[in-house]
Amino acid sequence: MEVVNALGRRKAAVARVFVKNGSGKITINGKDIKDFFPNPLLQYVVKQPLATLEVEDKYDIQINLNGGGYKGQSEAARLGIARALVKINPEDKPALRAEGFMTRDPRVVERKKPGQPKARKKFQFSKR
Repeated sequence: MEVVNALGRRKAAVARVFVKNGSGKITINGKDIKDFFPNPLLQYVVKQPLATLEVEDKYDIQINLNGGGYKGQSEAARLGIARALVKINPEDKPALRAEGFMTRDPRVVERKKPGQPKARKKFQFSKR
């Protein structure tokens, strides 16, 4: 099998995912997943689509991540991996969709408005 690529996004994070046959090694920005995401919960989030399909040891995955924070990056990687797995085997799509891994979360930070300290917060009103 040749390399299959996919794109995952979440908030401001963008993950470019490259999947090929291998032994289950996940590399993120040139580092091992355990070095890039020291928190086991974030490692779990990235590996969720693989665990759902029980193919953790079947593919080598290389991910280029940029933008956002660690939570957004992990969820962007999860979406990218799920999309790549569907490109490899389209019959896996219903199982991944049922777990919610195929849906791009559209929530992003609301922009700051002029004349206000934040997006929705207003400066204190003074009657006199």
